[in-house]
Amino acid sequence: MAKKRCTVVVRKDFCKGCDLCIAYCKHGVLESSENLNAQGYHYAQPAEGKECAGCMVCTLVCPEVAIEVFSE
Repeated sequence: MAKKRCTVVVRKDFCKGCDLCIAYCKHGVLESSENLNAQGYHYAQPAEGKECAGCMVCTLVCPEVAIEVFSE
């Protein structure tokens, strides 16, 4: 059975940098950006080389509803 491929999209200007999504991601798919968004927060972003399992926990814990997970 082939693994389902998923893509995480973070709307960086909605992210407040709380890092809840990073803490709850069991696969280490998300990381904190070194850059700042328009509000001055270090926003979450997908980490290079990591594959999303599509559990969508990040979307559930995000208080700003800034994360979407898409199945490919």
